[in-house]
Amino acid sequence: MSPRTLFYYIKEAFRSIFRNSWMSLASIGVVAVTLFILGSFMLLNINVEHLTGEIKDQVEIIAYVDWEITPEALDELRVRVIRLPQVEEVRFVDRDEALLRLKDKLGPMVEGYGEGRPNPLRDSFEIRTIVPEDIPAVAAALMDMPGIARVDYGTEVVEKLFQFTAVVKWVGMAFMLGLALTAAFLIANTIKLTVNARANEIMIMKYVGATEWFIRWPFLIEGMLLGAFGALLPMLLLAYLYGRTVAWAELNLVFLPLVSPQAVLGDMGRILLVLGTGIGCLGSLVSIRRFLRV
Repeated sequence: MSPRTLFYYIKEAFRSIFRNSWMSLASIGVVAVTLFILGSFMLLNINVEHLTGEIKDQVEIIAYVDWEITPEALDELRVRVIRLPQVEEVRFVDRDEALLRLKDKLGPMVEGYGEGRPNPLRDSFEIRTIVPEDIPAVAAALMDMPGIARVDYGTEVVEKLFQFTAVVKWVGMAFMLGLALTAAFLIANTIKLTVNARANEIMIMKYVGATEWFIRWPFLIEGMLLGAFGALLPMLLLAYLYGRTVAWAELNLVFLPLVSPQAVLGDMGRILLVLGTGIGCLGSLVSIRRFLRV
C-alpha cells in the first residue's frame, strides 16, 4: 500500500465520520460505555485476586507431633516433611517456644504454665506450600505419617477461600468475554447504519471495477478510529476514578490493600485500546460483508 493510497483511505474514513457525525457519536458512545463497564470489572477482578492472594500467602499448615515420639523418630519425621514436593518452607516449633508465643498473646491467662504447672502444648511443624491450593493435599499426606498427631490449617475457611477464588476467576472471565462480544455486536450494528447509507456508492464502486479491499479499507479505518476514540474515554475516566479510590482507601481502609494505579492502569489501558480498535474493525468487517456481494 503506497502512502498516497493510505492517505486516501484515512481521508475517506474521517470524511465518513464527520459526514455521519451522529452515528459516529453513537458508535463511540457504545464502545465507551461497554469498555467502561468491562474495565471496571477488570479492576474489580484484579483486586479480588490480589486480596485473595494476600490471604493465601498467610495460610500455613500446623502439624502437631505425638507426645511419645523419640528424638530419632522426630528427626526422621522432619526429613519426610521437608521432602514433600509441594512444600516450600518447614519450621520446627518446640513446645517451650509455643508456650512463649501463647504467653505473649494471652498474658496472665497462661501464667504459671511451664513453671509450676506442666506445659500442655505439643511440638509442631509450621509448613508453607509452594502453591497455596496444595495445602489440603499436603495436610492429607501429613496425617498419614507416623508421629503426626493432628494437622490444622483452618480446613473450612481455606477450602471456601479456594472455591471462592476459582468462582471469581471463571465468572470474571465469562463476564469479560460476554461484554467484549456484546460490544462487537453493538458496534457492528451501529456501523452498519453508516454502511447502509453508502450502499449505492459501494455498489457503483464495485460495478466500475474497484477491488473489495479498496472498498473495505476506508470502512476498516473508520471502525478502528471509532473504536479507538471510544476506548480513550473510559481509559481516562477509569484512571481518574481508580486513582481517587486507591487514595481514599489508603487513608480510610488501611486493612484493604488495593493494587496501585501504576501497577495496573498501563496494562489495562493498552488492553482497552486494543479491544476498542479490534471491536471497531470487526464491526466494520461484519457490516460491509453483504454489500460486497454484488
